[in-house]
Amino acid sequence: MSKVTAAPLIHLRGITKSYGLGQALTYALHGIDLDIAKGDFVSIMGPSGSGKSTCMNILGCLDTATSGQYFFSNLEVSRMDRKQLASLRRYYLGFVFQGFNLLNRTSALENVELPLMYRGTPARQRRQLARHALRIVGLDGREAHTPGELSGGQQQRVAIARAIVTSPAVLFADEPTGNLDTARSHEIMELLVGLNQEKNITIVMVTHEPEMAAYTNRIIRFVDGSVAEDADGKNEHTPN
Repeated sequence: MSKVTAAPLIHLRGITKSYGLGQALTYALHGIDLDIAKGDFVSIMGPSGSGKSTCMNILGCLDTATSGQYFFSNLEVSRMDRKQLASLRRYYLGFVFQGFNLLNRTSALENVELPLMYRGTPARQRRQLARHALRIVGLDGREAHTPGELSGGQQQRVAIARAIVTSPAVLFADEPTGNLDTARSHEIMELLVGLNQEKNITIVMVTHEPEMAAYTNRIIRFVDGSVAEDADGKNEHTPN
């Protein structure tokens, strides 16, 4: 069992998620207990229907638990209303998805600026921060390119820049290499390792690929809505 040595940034106790009523009642999560420390790089694995994506959605405040307690940095998320959850997402969480989720007719710079627009950040500051984020992910000079003018790996780098432009406490990555070839997948994982080790961004990643999970320092396996294993990862890779 992996031991969390620092005070947990994320603390789950008895988290359940159910759907339906009566005979149609089904549970996606069965009493999940989980702690994630600041600076962790965690991969969540498991077969389809195991509950890993449901857990990720609850952690990212994209869904709510049926019962149980969720604390984020000592704030009880499980008691927050919709407005409070949106504020937590906006100021503390970043998201990267398998499908990139970029605006097709919008430049890389404008895509990265979007989370700052929702915060009401002034235009000049938005551009400065977005340019800096693109520089961090290795896309300096590609600010004016639209997604259609970028490779899949470059599009995912734009998505990562968009996720980190707000300096989130936690970056949630849902199958971030799922649409990429092997070489680009390793490049993206090396970038994530760099963000974790050099920027101290806590990362929680859902993946079905053991080769990608090997980049993380902790692997949590879900089976039938429960945590079946919580083990130290190899974390043998370092960013170039």
